Amino acid sequence: MSVLRPLDKLPSLNTATILLVGTEDALLQQLVDSMLKEDCTSELKVHLAKSLPLPSSVNPPRIDLIVFVVNLHSKYSLQNTEESLHHVDASFFLGKVCFLATGAGRESHCSIHQHTVVKLVHTYQSPLLYCDLEVEGFQATMAQRLVRMLQMCDGHVPGVSALNLLSLLRSSEGPSLEDM
Repeated sequence: MSVLRPLDKLPSLNTATILLVGTEDALLQQLVDSMLKEDCTSELKVHLAKSLPLPSSVNPPRIDLIVFVVNLHSKYSLQNTEESLHHVDASFFLGKVCFLATGAGRESHCSIHQHTVVKLVHTYQSPLLYCDLEVEGFQATMAQRLVRMLQMCDGHVPGVSALNLLSLLRSSEGPSLEDM
């Protein structure tokens, strides 16, 4: 069982790398295209994976941010995310992991209740973002947000670290799980 660790490799100069993990190939590719259009102070590298662990034939790069994409219309997507989380080192959860729930706009079509995803996010104490990736305007906004988060996680924003970002995102969340 191969576990991703944040400090397995030395950082590359002026390079920020994000790993998107999800089952929706077409939507993720559109998100990648939107991210690559964004203005970034460093070289942006985006890797896609359906699940973790990464294949042993792939030499994994240093990863600065992992985004687990959960499609609320697919129970397989949630199951895949839960299984992939076992292949991530605990130190990644100090601000270098976030969850992106997509499909919440059409709640009548959801196979997964949002509360299930919120419980998962609270378990791993990571931020949760919502976005309907099928809407181009939302997709562009999410791409911009992810690139900005990546720059912070990679240390390209002076005075802000991944842990600072995590505490900022945690304090802006709604009620705690116990309050729900």
